[in-house]
Amino acid sequence: MLARTFGCVRVVFNDALHLRQEEYQANGQTISSTELQKRLITQAKHTAERWWLADVTSIALQQSVQDACLAFKNFFQSLKGQRTGRKVGFPRFKRKSNAQAFRLTRGGFKLRDNGKLYLAKIGDVKVQWSRELPSEPSSVTVIQDVAGRYFVSFVCEVEPVRQPAPTDGIGIDLGITTFATLSTGEKIANPRILQRQLKKLRRLQQSLSRKVKGSKHYQLARKKVARLHARVKDTRTDFLHKLSTRLVRENQALVLEDLNVSGMVKNRKLARAISDAGWRQFRALLESKSIRYGRDLQVISRWEPTSQRCSCCGQIGGKKPLKVRAWTCLYCGAEHDRDVNAAVNIKACIERSRNAAGGHPEALNARGGLQKTGKPAAADEARTRLEVEQLSLFAC
Repeated sequence: MLARTFGCVRVVFNDALHLRQEEYQANGQTISSTELQKRLITQAKHTAERWWLADVTSIALQQSVQDACLAFKNFFQSLKGQRTGRKVGFPRFKRKSNAQAFRLTRGGFKLRDNGKLYLAKIGDVKVQWSRELPSEPSSVTVIQDVAGRYFVSFVCEVEPVRQPAPTDGIGIDLGITTFATLSTGEKIANPRILQRQLKKLRRLQQSLSRKVKGSKHYQLARKKVARLHARVKDTRTDFLHKLSTRLVRENQALVLEDLNVSGMVKNRKLARAISDAGWRQFRALLESKSIRYGRDLQVISRWEPTSQRCSCCGQIGGKKPLKVRAWTCLYCGAEHDRDVNAAVNIKACIERSRNAAGGHPEALNARGGLQKTGKPAAADEARTRLEVEQLSLFAC
């Protein structure tokens, strides 16, 4: 029933994309979500081609149509410049070989007293809970990844965690050899998760290339490759979660440099190492956790000469190649570790901005200037502000 629900949701999503494209090419108009649900769900159940849609819950099918409409909305807003962030591409059809998912809102699921999860038209499902739910969930998403594992993700309302920070602030310099260098002098080594699995990954991919595509042995070999990729991803995510949580709990203010990751990965010699580090994911985790814990996260311009400026006298000593890991200032004679000096300068950028703005950080233009992504809540607001959190739990 899970596989059948995944298939029906995928078919409805693809039908919605196809129907909207046909209608726009024929009449130059778009179809509303209500009309799509009427044609692709209500009326389609009585046809000879789509009668099997009645075997699954209609809530999952309705959510799939809404997802298709949202994909078009995000694409057009991104095309017109009304959406911030990276450009969103044109909606693509879902494939059976990719990860599968369907979503149920209230009325489509229920939490049993015995710890099981009831899903409409599927029944009770045994769940291995990672933690207790903080509140009554508003929706649940059932996911099957490419490696064949099943997850359920709940949307709950939780109270923000307000804890005092031991230190005032810290600057963080990200790198490849050393993942993060703190302004306090602490260096956190890069675990190089993918690098350690490259030999095994190469052997599994070679085995996959020898199989006949579509055969049973091909599917088994494909799953082995997918499981290894999933293990690498989970290990990296675990490392980034633990590090980001520790830094947010220990510091009231965190300062990062705005790195052009998409441009840096174009360097074919460093692309794999940069992608393996997961800098963008680390920044996203810091942003979300800073809001939850009431911390102040600042992102400085990527054009700041943090590696060239002396943290003692403030003079710029010129550009230095990556192989130079330690240098001596020509003006004051101070000896610097390249990464520690950059981390100290990253933290000093916010302090200079606060002094210039009368104690408040100054926000520059959107092209890499100083940006404020988090703001500590007031004491009387901490008890009333709610935050939506995705809780992922593994289902057997």
